[in-house]
Amino acid sequence: MTDHNADELEPTIFSTVITPHRSLPRVGFLVLMIAFGAASFIAGMVFLILGAWPVFGFFGLDVLLLYWAFRLNYRHGDAYEEVKVTPSTLMVRKVSHRGRVREWSLNPLWVRLERVAHEEFGIERLFLVSRGRQLTIASFLGPDEKADFAKALTAALNEAKRGVSRTAVS
Repeated sequence: MTDHNADELEPTIFSTVITPHRSLPRVGFLVLMIAFGAASFIAGMVFLILGAWPVFGFFGLDVLLLYWAFRLNYRHGDAYEEVKVTPSTLMVRKVSHRGRVREWSLNPLWVRLERVAHEEFGIERLFLVSRGRQLTIASFLGPDEKADFAKALTAALNEAKRGVSRTAVS
């Protein structure tokens, strides 16, 4: 039996995919760009009529820069983190917005979850610590979401440390 088949037989205790939050959906982006473009065009036309024709070009440049900034922001939104806990493995897979994949496979018996918390704002950072090395996880999440994630991941790690009990099916 290969390792791949062994992974399929092992139960998954916890599995999640963490993606960056985008507060403006694509339709909202289109509406914003149309409104901003129209306002810039009208303001530019006023300056063009008053004889300040170079200002018209700068209004167009503003629209182009806003469009570029949002496209860059949406491209960075393609990044994600995948976390999976089985009785013998804690797998963390980080995929950048450019598609670069980095994977870590840790033993859940040796891993602990550490938090950096601010008294007023809540959890700021989460780390997986194993053998003296730290791995930052869930950096896309806000403080409340990090607290929920930490609670679920801690429960999954504790279950992996206890060992998974399987019920016999008769």
